Amino acid sequence: MESSTTPAYFAPRGDKRAIEEGAAFQPKFDADGLIVCVTSEVHTGDILMVAYMNAESLRLTLETGVAHYWSRSRQSLWRKGDTSGQTQQVVEMRVDCDQDALLLKVEAGGDGKACHTGRRSCFYRRVETASGAARLALDPA
Repeated sequence: MESSTTPAYFAPRGDKRAIEEGAAFQPKFDADGLIVCVTSEVHTGDILMVAYMNAESLRLTLETGVAHYWSRSRQSLWRKGDTSGQTQQVVEMRVDCDQDALLLKVEAGGDGKACHTGRRSCFYRRVETASGAARLALDPA
C-alpha cells in the first residue's frame, strides 16, 4: 500500500550515503508533503519559475513528461498549461544532493511564457538597493 506522500516507486529514505551517492530516487517531502521545484528553459537555461510538487504531481510529471505542480494557494493539483496554454514538456529532471529540491529543464509551449502575469519568467524584477533601502525594478520588456 502506498501512502499519500511516498508512492511505491519512490525509494524509502535511506542513510546519508545512500541519499547523496546512491542511484535510488528518494525525494524528501517537507512537513506539508511538498518538495520545491525550480523550472528552467532547456535551451537558454533561463529560470522560468519556482513551484512545489507533492507526491501525486511528481508521479504525474514522471509518468507523462508534462510538468504538474501543487498549488499551495488553491490547495490543488495543476498541470502547467491547462488554463494558460503555457505547457512545459520535461526534457530532464534533476535532484539536489540531499534530494529535497528538484530542477526541471523544460521546453516551454504556447508562446513560451511561464508566469501567470503574462511574462516569460516569474523572475521579471531585480532587487536594487539605494540609500540603504531595497526596491524592485522591472526588467525591460
